Amino acid sequence: MKRAILLSAFLLSQFGTSQLLKTQGQKIINDKGENVQLRGLGLGGWMLQEGYMLKTADFAGPQYKIKEKIAELIGKDGMENFYKAYLKNGITKQDIDFLAKSGFNSIRLPMHYNLYTLPIEKEKIKGQNTWLEEGFTMTDDLLKWCKDNKIYLILDLHAAPGGQGNDVNISDNDKSKPSLWESEENQKKTIALWKKLAERYKDEPWIGGYDLINEPNINFTGKNQNGTDEMSNAPLWKLQKEITEAIRTVDKKHIIFLEGNGWGNNYNGLTPLWDDNLVFSFHKYWNYNDDATLKFILDLREKYNIPIWLGETGENSNVWFTELIQLLDKHNIGYAFWPMKKIDNIAGINNVKITPEYQKLLDYWKNGGEKPSKEFAEKALMKIADNYKFSNTEIKKDVIDAMFRQTIDDSTKPFKNHQAPGKIFATDYDLGKMGSAYSDKDFINLWVSDPAKRSEWNSGNQLRNDGVDIYKTKDNQYYVGKTESGEWLQYTINSKTDKVYSLDLKYASSSNAKIRIEDATGKLLSTISLDATGGTENWKTVSKKGINLKKGENKIRIIFENDGVNLAYFELK
Repeated sequence: MKRAILLSAFLLSQFGTSQLLKTQGQKIINDKGENVQLRGLGLGGWMLQEGYMLKTADFAGPQYKIKEKIAELIGKDGMENFYKAYLKNGITKQDIDFLAKSGFNSIRLPMHYNLYTLPIEKEKIKGQNTWLEEGFTMTDDLLKWCKDNKIYLILDLHAAPGGQGNDVNISDNDKSKPSLWESEENQKKTIALWKKLAERYKDEPWIGGYDLINEPNINFTGKNQNGTDEMSNAPLWKLQKEITEAIRTVDKKHIIFLEGNGWGNNYNGLTPLWDDNLVFSFHKYWNYNDDATLKFILDLREKYNIPIWLGETGENSNVWFTELIQLLDKHNIGYAFWPMKKIDNIAGINNVKITPEYQKLLDYWKNGGEKPSKEFAEKALMKIADNYKFSNTEIKKDVIDAMFRQTIDDSTKPFKNHQAPGKIFATDYDLGKMGSAYSDKDFINLWVSDPAKRSEWNSGNQLRNDGVDIYKTKDNQYYVGKTESGEWLQYTINSKTDKVYSLDLKYASSSNAKIRIEDATGKLLSTISLDATGGTENWKTVSKKGINLKKGENKIRIIFENDGVNLAYFELK
């Protein structure tokens, strides 16, 4: 008994000197009483894949269908070997070290229940819960990496047993089987899983909390199949209350995050709150960054006097990211951006590079034709799994700059160390806000607020996440395209001496055009006439003398006076 008392005292002392989070009115605070604004990233695509992340959305959206496609080519054993490598490489200590160094203070882990327990259909005894070590070990490792970096880990049940909605991709929902809402067994398994997780992590101060059910989207009584018009949401609140009660039998300390219906934002029918350590989580995509879009959740915060958290957001341009974070900072709202990694990813922190071999698999799955050999498919898939290693990904420093520095700093920074004399690629324009580092007329996607404002921002979907449209040529070179009159790009160039340079500019244009070159103050350095080249990738080089640069740093702008000029690079000599 004495030993138990001493152990309890030790655990309490650990929490007393830790950074354990809890709620205090409308704030999330640590154990020192300090306000904590969660600045986080969701590890989407690791434990649970959605088709668009692997470029299979056209023919396989939910994860179980992706697995079926892979197994068709390399067999079940081959598919399982691929996923072992994929899960091993997808998130490692290197990833978490990097996120912490970049400025993030929290991680949201989207969990697939099938890494922790068997589906109800595979349980040998009805109602039994077989626990699988794989998911728990992965979570343990991730928590250790978070603790080492003093950042919080928020557990998010992204795919609940049976699936929690009609948007099947996000929860790996197999419509041929009973959903979470149609099966009492699935609900009991969900409750049991959360209790098991709480038992395991109840004394872990770097667990930031439990996000009970990601993006429920179901029509209990309403007409909209994703629950956006649902008025009661009674089964949702009942289940989240039951999960909370189960957690509280073993864990009295950690925050519990609640999500509404309709992808997290429909809180209609909410019953009196059943716990004193709750946070409302909402999700925000493709709408305006203004107070009006937050009104519903700010009103909920005020009405119930509990904190709110933007549990998922992203998939937009750098401009949108910067504007959103500034808005959230204004209202003391934490957030978790989505996702970290996907194939051909410009809007995330890391890009996973596609390979020609994997593209052949995608083409076969989509269009048919000659079936790739098992050996070819295995090599292609294992190479993609290898490309998920942090060291093999492409870090998107423009996204990180937009999320952190640009939220408080209007200045520009060089994207690369450009020297004169030297060649400068058009895509290597400065880091900075729209209007400071570049100007583009199509730079944000707001289709949820206004369907007419659906935009790819970077229409070429290559290299960078600004409004600048970057394309890849047939021989894998990059260029700035889809330019419009009045758009411009800025470059920071260091000159070894005061010198008048000549400039060679590689461009393509369907019609005659002009560009101006100015310094950042608006002083004209040169005007260059461009003859039509006869096509968007019919390249010519034009030369111009008399580009006057001073010794040291120069900021120059290339301004397009006509639509349709494609720019590959310029060289100062």
